[in-house]
Amino acid sequence: MADLGDAKAALHHYLQATRDDLIWKLDGLSEREARLPRTATGNNLLGILKHCLNVEAGYFGATFGREFPTPEELVPMPAFADDPQADWYAGEDETRDGLIDLYRRVGVFADQTVEQLPLDAPGQVPWWRPGAQDVTLHRIIVHVTADLARHAGHADIMREQHDGAIGWRRENSNIPHDYDWPAYVTKLTRLAERFA
Repeated sequence: MADLGDAKAALHHYLQATRDDLIWKLDGLSEREARLPRTATGNNLLGILKHCLNVEAGYFGATFGREFPTPEELVPMPAFADDPQADWYAGEDETRDGLIDLYRRVGVFADQTVEQLPLDAPGQVPWWRPGAQDVTLHRIIVHVTADLARHAGHADIMREQHDGAIGWRRENSNIPHDYDWPAYVTKLTRLAERFA
């Protein structure tokens, strides 16, 4: 376990935990189930993972003058001119297992940046507006972890809607066992109806 008293180790720990949570939400899903749109704007579990791996590759790569070893596996910046949602879905030539593997390799790449640089290491985010591009590694770890955590929350809801799979972590659901969820939903619905 990381020394959570050390700022860099703590930040790195939560970044890794959030990655693991995203991958976990794809456990046991078929290609179709992982790709199926779950919202009116087309959000899907595999698309969230693909978006997050591209986010990490960019922020822990180009921002600090590093390039992912196989950049052809990532969504190139020019692709967004043709399709602003280019990193939010898996193409026909991509698979669930392949994207999970790619995300793990991106994680190793991002971890190298975190391990090799001090928290105050300067970087520059090329896609941010001029005048706001200068950052530190500390800021990027916080920024990326917050972004990933937001998307992990999206994935939590989508997975629950799909098959009822819920929980905070694979090893600790943080959910009451043997709880009467239908009765709980009925109770909350009645409460809400009082304000109709």
